[in-house]
Amino acid sequence: MATGKTTELSVGQMTTIPCGDLNVHVYSTCDPIDDRVIILEKARRAVAIELPCFRDSIEAVTSWLKDEGIAVEAKLVSYHAAGSSFLPDVRSIMTPSAHAYNTTGGGKGLVTNFAGAFGEAFDETIPEADEIIGAGETEIAGVRLVIVPNDEAYEVEIPEAGAVYMHMLGHDCHSIVAGPGHADAIIANLRGYLDRRFTLFLSSHYMPETREDVETKIAYLGMLKEVAASSSSAEEFKAKVSEACPGYSGANYLDMTAGMFFPQ
Repeated sequence: MATGKTTELSVGQMTTIPCGDLNVHVYSTCDPIDDRVIILEKARRAVAIELPCFRDSIEAVTSWLKDEGIAVEAKLVSYHAAGSSFLPDVRSIMTPSAHAYNTTGGGKGLVTNFAGAFGEAFDETIPEADEIIGAGETEIAGVRLVIVPNDEAYEVEIPEAGAVYMHMLGHDCHSIVAGPGHADAIIANLRGYLDRRFTLFLSSHYMPETREDVETKIAYLGMLKEVAASSSSAEEFKAKVSEACPGYSGANYLDMTAGMFFPQ
């Protein structure tokens, strides 16, 4: 994993990775769904990627921003739209795909489920899209960004940090993989970032990672395909993958993957 200075907040932790004039702050919510919120800050101006969704996490990171004198000028809402009470006066930006995902698609379904599970502690409200953005380069708070839409939402490249934000990665946790074709698509995407010499990999559910971590993930995805080809059932597949990956977190993701590789 990438290293940085970590500070304990009243709820969760803030890890700061300096990248020249740009500071990459990664807030680990340490809440029941353990999300990450990325704050890209340059000279106390900032843009946030994703939102915290539990009310105590929202309060904690808002207080930290105030204490640090950091002014967030925009919120890039991609996969995690719950939590509109986080900096409610700051504009929210989505791609058309992210807007659909979070208002009528799979993201909305997840938010509804979480609201039922966690009750009042969870802010289920989804912000309006104050701005719809397309693919390509933009600049917010003095930070140059490249928006990369996909079928669900979008990834964000941060060229001056050699970094990219994506929804899920994690070199030692299972992933949701919808079959061999999906595995190939993820591998191609990750390999493309490696080929373009990105060095810092940010995601919503894991701490910042390195090129070596991404290589580990690519090997894992290849292994899933090989194990699936030699398995005759979801249960056999899960047993073999679990044996090959001792200590991996995300057993529920492996269950979902097995069901998609071996549909009933």
